[in-house]
Amino acid sequence: MRNQRAQRRAGVPPAGSLGVFVSDAPPRAALPAAGAAVLLATALVAGCGGGSEPGPAKAAPAKGATALPQATTYTTLDDLPTDTAATAGDGTVVHPEAATPISAKPGAPAVAELPSTQLKGPTWVPVVESRPGWRRVLLPSRPNGVTGWIPDTGLKAARSGHVVKVDLGDRKMALYDAGRKVGAWTVAVGAPKTPTPTGRTFMLASLAPAKPTYSPLILPVGAHSDTLDTFGGGPGTVAFHGWPSKDVFGKAVTHGCVRVPADALKRLAKVPLGTPVLVTA
Repeated sequence: MRNQRAQRRAGVPPAGSLGVFVSDAPPRAALPAAGAAVLLATALVAGCGGGSEPGPAKAAPAKGATALPQATTYTTLDDLPTDTAATAGDGTVVHPEAATPISAKPGAPAVAELPSTQLKGPTWVPVVESRPGWRRVLLPSRPNGVTGWIPDTGLKAARSGHVVKVDLGDRKMALYDAGRKVGAWTVAVGAPKTPTPTGRTFMLASLAPAKPTYSPLILPVGAHSDTLDTFGGGPGTVAFHGWPSKDVFGKAVTHGCVRVPADALKRLAKVPLGTPVLVTA
């Protein structure tokens, strides 16, 4: 267990968790995938301003530090600010063209690094705050809602007009585009002992297993189970995915993932990566 925690903090995926992310075009979801995706898809998911003027946009590693931990779904990042907002923001998403240092505040030493890829595909993360030369972004690591400041250099920026909202009490999911509701579905959510975590997260990746079992697509988000440290050999990442039986919809029966009908999954697959996901109780 101690070894697993050390690996998580260093950003090392568990053995056997290799896979492919099925899109290399920013920032869009699923295209057909190759073979090893099934390993990742099955192991990864939980079943499923104010202040003084910032310094220049540079971030150096903390004194005495060597390799920085990677901000991925496999890592835990301590000593970084957490997100407390419950709104979608303005839809700005950014992609680092190379590994980018992450700081707890603008101008502070780097404590982690945001890689340019996540799950073998491009990293796209939502911007939750901006200051001159800096962007605060949501990160895909534990704890849920962890954020960090990255320099506003070497970034590609885009705008997603979409928002995904999940109401756990009503067991409903809605998709919005430019403020207009374009779809609503009854879904299955986490069981009482393994609830779907609430708060603001984002569409992280899209995986298409070569040999689907319960879903043709797995759409991980940047959140993790609050009750499961691991699941099926993976880090307990929450995801949207389908389910072969319709009788689960409207029930709280999952390990934290959100099971959605087939037509909802197809619509979610077209949502840009980095799009905000708002989960409320």
